Amino acid sequence: MTDLLKTNLSRRAVLQAASVGAVGISPALRAAVYAAGSDAPEKTEVKIGFIPLTDCASVVMASVLGIDQKYGVKIIPTKEASWAGVRDKLVNGELDFAHVLYGLVYGVQMGIGGPKKDMAVLATLNHNGQAITLSKKLADKGAVDAGSLAKLMATEKREYTFAQTFPTGTHAMWLYYWLASAGVNPLKDAKIITVPPPQMVANMRVGNMDGYCVGEPWGHRAIIDGIGITATTTQDIWKDHPEKVLGTTSEFVKKYPNTARAVTAAILEAGKWIDAGLSNKNKMAETVADKAYVNTSVDAINQRILGRYQNGLGKTWDDPNHMKFYNEGAVNFPYLSDGMWFLTQHKRWGLLKDHPDYLNVAKQVNQIEIYKQAAAMTKTPVPKDVMRSSKLMDGVVWDGKDPAKYADSFKIKA
Repeated sequence: MTDLLKTNLSRRAVLQAASVGAVGISPALRAAVYAAGSDAPEKTEVKIGFIPLTDCASVVMASVLGIDQKYGVKIIPTKEASWAGVRDKLVNGELDFAHVLYGLVYGVQMGIGGPKKDMAVLATLNHNGQAITLSKKLADKGAVDAGSLAKLMATEKREYTFAQTFPTGTHAMWLYYWLASAGVNPLKDAKIITVPPPQMVANMRVGNMDGYCVGEPWGHRAIIDGIGITATTTQDIWKDHPEKVLGTTSEFVKKYPNTARAVTAAILEAGKWIDAGLSNKNKMAETVADKAYVNTSVDAINQRILGRYQNGLGKTWDDPNHMKFYNEGAVNFPYLSDGMWFLTQHKRWGLLKDHPDYLNVAKQVNQIEIYKQAAAMTKTPVPKDVMRSSKLMDGVVWDGKDPAKYADSFKIKA
């Protein structure tokens, strides 16, 4: 059977065959997919680091459902304690890939987020689904959104402490953008600390911070535990914003391009599976809630992934812009403009002293060609343009056309 397939299946037919069905593909067909040898993953077992967050789900489910095996690789999800730990293990090669903050990858690329190393973004793992939480104590004083928080900070003078998860990461940038929208300079008017995501709730419980920005389920967990309220969701800051990515080093991609493509394809298919319906999302929530992954109760995860939100103050709503892992392929394309946006914010907040070559950096980091190959294997639609246009909460449009002007345009900056 294998010899027959080797002889008769063209490369295109093989790739099409590979994209049929996630689980239970026959060994004969899997062998045929890589029959010629040239497309076989060079490394068949890979470690993918993740932080205990809902948006690690596509990495976990690719492994749990056996989708990885269809593409000739075995994914070993590796639970990590902090984003700094993920960074260090990616840079030194202890991890092959990671579920990682978009802005962390770019920070390492630019040498502003720890050791400088050429990095690679293979795909976006999710859109939306993070939140800014304020303590119940602040809420009791009327601080329930950016405007009322700014008013309280102006009238009740003291040191206000807010936490993010990594200095160049997504949560820091959402927190800064949100505070600045209300006239609060995060660098001058507040104390900003770095706290690993799973430790956010415990730190707020003992009074170490007034608010924090983090991924789910740690926003909803604060409400369940009665210690915080959701002041805003990140999708209200930027609808369909890029969040976590499948990251690795440029060195890894050059050495193991077929492995990079195979892992990207497996994770694309896992994201497609998650977004396919209610039962899949519920199964995902039950899986990732386990102590081996996020280590929380299922009810902390399964509401917000369906868009069922509450703010901890009695307000409930259905949000169509909840966390998405695939969304007919709209989530995963590594738009150059998405990567460039994080560089503009790094410049805005003084993390970068000079304007970088925004477009050229994004072209180096975001692996468009490998993504397109993985998309072909999984029948994932690919957009025509490598840039996209978005309007953020302040009405300002980001389209990547003039990044230096955009970075310099903000009234509140470093």
